[in-house]
Amino acid sequence: MKHVTPYHNWTSEQALKFFNLPFNDLLFQAQSVHRACFDPNMIQMSSLLSIKTGGCEEDCSYCSQSSSYDSGLEASKIIPLEQVVAAAKDAKQAGATRFCMGAAWRNPKERDMPKIIEMVKAVKNLELETCVTLGFVSPEQAGELKEAGLDYYNHNIDTSQEYYKTVVSSHSFNDRIDTLAILRDKKIKLCTGGIIGMGETRIDRANMLRTLACLPKHPESVPINMLVPIPGTPFADLDQVDSFELIRTIAVARIMMPRSYVRLSAGRMELNDHAQSLCFLAGANSIFCGDRLLTTRNVDNDTDMALFKTLGLKAEQHFEGKVTAAE
Repeated sequence: MKHVTPYHNWTSEQALKFFNLPFNDLLFQAQSVHRACFDPNMIQMSSLLSIKTGGCEEDCSYCSQSSSYDSGLEASKIIPLEQVVAAAKDAKQAGATRFCMGAAWRNPKERDMPKIIEMVKAVKNLELETCVTLGFVSPEQAGELKEAGLDYYNHNIDTSQEYYKTVVSSHSFNDRIDTLAILRDKKIKLCTGGIIGMGETRIDRANMLRTLACLPKHPESVPINMLVPIPGTPFADLDQVDSFELIRTIAVARIMMPRSYVRLSAGRMELNDHAQSLCFLAGANSIFCGDRLLTTRNVDNDTDMALFKTLGLKAEQHFEGKVTAAE
C-alpha cells in the first residue's frame, strides 16, 4: 500500500495537501495506512508523572511550570523514589505499559542524575517500558540513561521551525533537533510530537509533521497535544482549536509516519466521546491514562474504559516483560 513503507523525504506541499483533503478522504487514507501497520482496535496506554514540578528557567509560552510566568504553581524538589514506584505500580494496574517521568528544568544537573537513574531502574524492574522527559541532555547523560534501561525519551518539537520563536525564546528549534540526534545516537527510542492551538497556522502544523517525518528514522511515538490554556501564561487567552483540526493533524501524522505510535495526548478533557472516536479512526493508537498529566487534568481511567468498551477497543497488554503489538 502506498506510504506504508516509511518515507523520509516529505515536502511541506505534500503535508499540506494531506491536511486539505476532504475530511472523509483523509480519514479513509489514514485508516487504510493504520490497518496495514497496526491492529486497528488496539490502544497503547502510557502514564505520566511529574517527578520535579515548577521552577523551570525556560520561557515556553504554554507552560505552567516556567518561572517566567505567574501561573500559581509552586515549585518543588524531586520526589522520593518510593513515590515514583508506587505511582508506577498503580499505572501498571490501570493498564499502562509505559511509565514516563517528567522534570521541569532546562537540563538535568549532574547532581540529579543518580536519582533519575535510580528511578529508571526501579520502573524497569516492574516490567514497564521506561520514559523520561528532562529537557536537554548531553551525550554522556543520554548514555547513562540508556545503560540504566531507559526505553524512550520525550522531547517534543512543539511546532514548526518558522513559528517556534513565537512560542519559546530561551532556546532554539535546532536545540531540540540536536537533542533528538543525541538520543538517537545512544539508541534511545524517541517520543516527540507537538502542540496545536498555539496561534499557529495549518501550514505550521504541516511543517511540524514534515520535520518529524523527515528525521533519519521516524519517532517511535508521536504525541499530538491540544493546547491547555493556563492562566498566567502568554497563551492563556487563546481560542481553543477546532477538534476537527486535531483529527486532521492525527490523520496526517498517521499517513506520514505509518509505523509510529500516534498518541492522543493533552487536551482530551475538552473532547467529547465522538471527537475522541474520530481521533482513533484517524490513526491515534496511544493515550495517556490516569487523571493527571504533569500539572493538568486528564480523563480518568473508568471513563476511558467505558469508551473503549463502546468502541470495541482493547488496551495493549503486558506479556513476559514486553507488550503485545501488531508487527
